[in-house]
Amino acid sequence: MRPEGEYLSLKTMTNPSKSKGLPGGQVARAAEFIGYQDGSVVSRELVKKPTGTVTLFAFDEGQGLSEHTAPFDALVQVLEGEAEIMLSGRSHHLQGGEMMLLPAGQPHALKAIKPFKMMLTMIRS
Repeated sequence: MRPEGEYLSLKTMTNPSKSKGLPGGQVARAAEFIGYQDGSVVSRELVKKPTGTVTLFAFDEGQGLSEHTAPFDALVQVLEGEAEIMLSGRSHHLQGGEMMLLPAGQPHALKAIKPFKMMLTMIRS
């Protein structure tokens, strides 16, 4: 087990407001790498490559993303909290530790039942 002080988090980063991604070779707890803001959705891109992205999101209770489609598959991993994900008109309730693949071209929307954090992985190839 790793001692508490050995994880990279917003608190332990030298200048978190200027750092966009995840530094290579660092161990981090994903849920601690992004914070909630009242009445808002916060995002932080960790990896941006031509072949895909990895982005953390923090949704305050009641916040969400309206229905949309994406040209690529997206993997949603709920890190903590509770969310409702609508996929092609069907409701799915996800909690921390659960994940769901959102296939390319299928309409989807997200809403925070309770404040929640997620990691979104988009693969473009």
